[in-house]
Amino acid sequence: MKKIKFALVGCGRIAGRHAEIIKNIAELGAVCDIKPERAKQFADKFDAPYFTSIEKLLEEVKDIDVVSVCTPNSLHAEHTILSLKAGINVLCEKPMAISVADCKKMMIEADKSGRDLFIVKQNRFNPPVAALKQIIDEGKLGKILNVELNCFWNRNDEYYRQSDWKGKKAIDGGTLFTQFSHFIDLLYWLIGDFTSLEGIGKNFIHNRLVEFEDTGVVIGEFVNGALCTINYTVNSFKQNMEGSITVFGELGTVKIGGQYLNVLEYQSIEGHEIKGLPESRPANDYGFYQGSMSNHEKVYENVLDVLNNGGKIAANAFEGMKTVEIIERIYGSMEARTINN
Repeated sequence: MKKIKFALVGCGRIAGRHAEIIKNIAELGAVCDIKPERAKQFADKFDAPYFTSIEKLLEEVKDIDVVSVCTPNSLHAEHTILSLKAGINVLCEKPMAISVADCKKMMIEADKSGRDLFIVKQNRFNPPVAALKQIIDEGKLGKILNVELNCFWNRNDEYYRQSDWKGKKAIDGGTLFTQFSHFIDLLYWLIGDFTSLEGIGKNFIHNRLVEFEDTGVVIGEFVNGALCTINYTVNSFKQNMEGSITVFGELGTVKIGGQYLNVLEYQSIEGHEIKGLPESRPANDYGFYQGSMSNHEKVYENVLDVLNNGGKIAANAFEGMKTVEIIERIYGSMEARTINN
């Protein structure tokens, strides 16, 4: 089996998790960040050459198999396209981009280059989430009637002050892109697309640091006729409170909760019981706040399986685009509401 060599572009918080996994199961061939001191520190820690320009990295390092894109949201498209044009496969962190137009450009370039474009959707590997997906696909819940998604996290002022891009609309995109795109992905993955989406958002306590909403409420209808409510905020007092999905079907009800979709909190299913789930991994810990579940090793295992064994991509570019499209539609409805009011 060939040892796959990765380059890591962007040396921020999540990049450390990527680098640790790459060093364990593959090879880290180069790292890149526009901040020289951060790139060098990262390179020293993970024993890899560093660059401050992705163009220079792609030009000088010729044996890279995959570029892992961990840069700010608005740069995902640019860095993905540059890598694909260089003939290199790409693993892109969430969100795939912050516009459908950029997602389509990425997909077109992947098609032209003949390379694979993987999107990080690690919450799909959470044991209770995977179990819920299986029983929905097997029809054990019958017709899906409605779905409730709750995302109640804390992102305090310090979180935004320590970043030079989070909270800035043109780079960050919005709370649904940076904090909760994984949850939106799961709605699409579990249930399907939407026929309608209407949202309202407000910025209650982050006005000085955030250029968009810190709280939102969304109602929607899936193509299959099921209804959906989405309630989200980054104003949960002092700490993350809950990240949950509840699915109501004709033959059963299931709630996956905890703070990070890591706990099977409730089940009542006709003639079936979910049991024997492996223990969920802890969340990504960034010191004064926590992120989503730490299943990135599963993402990388999938990349290796695809490249070495011809396996199936766990989260492909089309699915990444659909998440962005759903968020774009929600934000479009919020903007229309603001204009009309």
